[in-house]
Amino acid sequence: MTSELTARSPSFARVSLAMMTSAREANLLGNIHGGEIVKLADSTAGAVAQRHSGGPAVTAALDEMAFLAPVHVGDIVRTQAQVNWAGRSSMEIGVRVEAQPWNDPSETGLHVASAYFVFVAIDAEGRARDVPPLAPETPDEVRRLREAEIRRAHRLARRQEIESGRAGT
Repeated sequence: MTSELTARSPSFARVSLAMMTSAREANLLGNIHGGEIVKLADSTAGAVAQRHSGGPAVTAALDEMAFLAPVHVGDIVRTQAQVNWAGRSSMEIGVRVEAQPWNDPSETGLHVASAYFVFVAIDAEGRARDVPPLAPETPDEVRRLREAEIRRAHRLARRQEIESGRAGT
């Protein structure tokens, strides 16, 4: 049961990954494919989910991915992720993506994308398992939790509305 698990702060499982982009990830415009950015963000979120839950976790949904600026060949792309919300077996992981030219360390990283992934912790048989509760410690972590609860409520309401429409009610 979740109540038996020790609550963990978002900083417990926080992860940052980085890569240098190359022409093989680029489209014809010389920008990095959005799918490459999604893949890196998903990998970062997966590491966070594994750390927070203490075992395997799988991507259940990509709730939102906003691309704010292009990433170019040669940019160093950094992702930072943390748990924003934890339920019984699922977690929302927020990911921030920044890019910086590889040859100019004086230039600050540019916020190029943000994403919210939902992961479900699984056991050896692939069934959902309980995850530790989240214990936010800072005002920013409390804000992230509140916003994650809003996104979750919207996901559930959207699913209910779709199911009602399919049932003809």
